Amino acid sequence: MPVSSVESTIDAGFVARHAELARGYGGGGDPADPTLVQAMQMVLHIPKADPPRRNALLAAAASAVVELCLDERVGPDGEWEERYLTWKRSRIRKVARRARGTQWLAAQDVDGVTVEFEGAQARALVPGAVGEIDPRIKRLQIGGTELEADEPNSIIGGYPTLWVNSELGMTVGKAAAQVGHASMLLAGFMPVQQAHAWSARGFRCNVAEADPQHWAQLQRRVAEGSAVAVRDAGFTEVAPGSMTVIAVQMN
Repeated sequence: MPVSSVESTIDAGFVARHAELARGYGGGGDPADPTLVQAMQMVLHIPKADPPRRNALLAAAASAVVELCLDERVGPDGEWEERYLTWKRSRIRKVARRARGTQWLAAQDVDGVTVEFEGAQARALVPGAVGEIDPRIKRLQIGGTELEADEPNSIIGGYPTLWVNSELGMTVGKAAAQVGHASMLLAGFMPVQQAHAWSARGFRCNVAEADPQHWAQLQRRVAEGSAVAVRDAGFTEVAPGSMTVIAVQMN
């Protein structure tokens, strides 16, 4: 199949990484040994004083996930390739943990990608077996700290928007995992040229809450094929098959 003239101007490594992402994820079942279950750990910086806006933190988390998934180190012959592909081709999971102070600083030394957006910071770590989580990450709390919902939604034009289903009342950790799924799906859904252009803008995105009326409109876009949706496996917080996030590309 011939490569388009536009695609030929993009680094071949990026094209290969995008092609892998565009194939989708999952398909494999869980291993018999529960310690070998694969998960991507996500670290959310939530300081006690002056915590970030909820949607800004979720946007940072979503950008960090897709940036890691298209990082050259997960591509062919990259140092993270084997760990990434083992996770991506299994029953995919993400686990969000909170950190502050020295915990956050320590997390920077664990393989991964950090993104900052409007003062909010999140780090997506290279996936691996849950039985082999770095001790600096394993000690971080999964639940607990919550952030108030933003009001009103702040949408920056020209960037993709990840709409969160407000009816589900997800915690910030659960929502972070879901927008991480959404950013992966959206990047794979985009033609490689658009995904590359998005990467040049740091994978910046909006995250906003959708009320029931808007959610119904977004569901119609999913049915039409102009938006992508995350349907949760139902391991935590929400029922299996729940549509949690709908991602819309904005021009």
